[in-house]
Amino acid sequence: MDISVVVPLYNEEGNVEKLHEKIVEACEKLGKSYEVIFVDDGSSDGTVKKCEKLSPLVLIEQRKNFGQTAAFDAGFKEAQGELIVTMDGDLQNDPADIPKLLEKMEEGYDIVSGWRFDRKDPVSKRIFSRTADKLRKVLLHDSIHDSGCSLKVYRTKALKEIDLFGEMHRFIPAVLELDGWKVGEVKVSHHPRVSGVTKYNWKRAIKGLVDMIAVWFWRSYASRPLHFFGGGGMLLIFMGVLVLVWMTVEKIVLGHPIAERIWPLAGVFFIMLGVQFFVFGLLADIELKNYYKVRERMNYVIKSVKRQ
Repeated sequence: MDISVVVPLYNEEGNVEKLHEKIVEACEKLGKSYEVIFVDDGSSDGTVKKCEKLSPLVLIEQRKNFGQTAAFDAGFKEAQGELIVTMDGDLQNDPADIPKLLEKMEEGYDIVSGWRFDRKDPVSKRIFSRTADKLRKVLLHDSIHDSGCSLKVYRTKALKEIDLFGEMHRFIPAVLELDGWKVGEVKVSHHPRVSGVTKYNWKRAIKGLVDMIAVWFWRSYASRPLHFFGGGGMLLIFMGVLVLVWMTVEKIVLGHPIAERIWPLAGVFFIMLGVQFFVFGLLADIELKNYYKVRERMNYVIKSVKRQ
């Protein structure tokens, strides 16, 4: 199989038929073998019934609404293509842009992400998205403009390297780029939603922020958590010792009363908190080594080995 198109669906009964028609039309023009995978994420409307009438189609039904990331992951595990195309099920992404992304892949990229340069979303959603993009640039330093665009193409072998949880689907390119996969980007069309309602709300925005921080930590300290927690712990211990030394000087040398002051207690608190941070760093370091050992891999990815 050359291409697998993976689309998560949640209450999109008004869009699935037209979406399937457009995907098939775009893939047929490519002249490559393909499959269309719709993942129903616990829809409560007629989405599944309409999907059952479509062909060709691989339909995955989840028992309840587990979220978009889980739906993508289920689709990735079922996909048989060498390349995996992802997109939303609301017809805001245009399947006609698939050839454009595949053409960019031929330049040697492992992931190509769509960039909704002229977005057709409500103002509130665009403000949320742009704020998240600015923060993402600061924390993750990735090379794309629009991580929220679901229209992407991946090499299947790249996706085998990651585990998806929470709302991590937005940050797949950043995680893969961390491991050395080459990420590209092209401008794509974006259309207003004509049927159904958006699933984006403030709860998803907060979940995305939390996951962004998790990716930042993994990107920066995945192989050395002791440097983060241990370094912070040592700093707190140093501050605590400094405070206690100064309180000792004030009491013995300067003769100032310190019984009613909070600083001696603060010094002890800093030292205790610092010790806890340091111990937590040691435990995280041990757990990380076990994580890599269980997965039978290390914290690096080898591109190739050549014997000449």
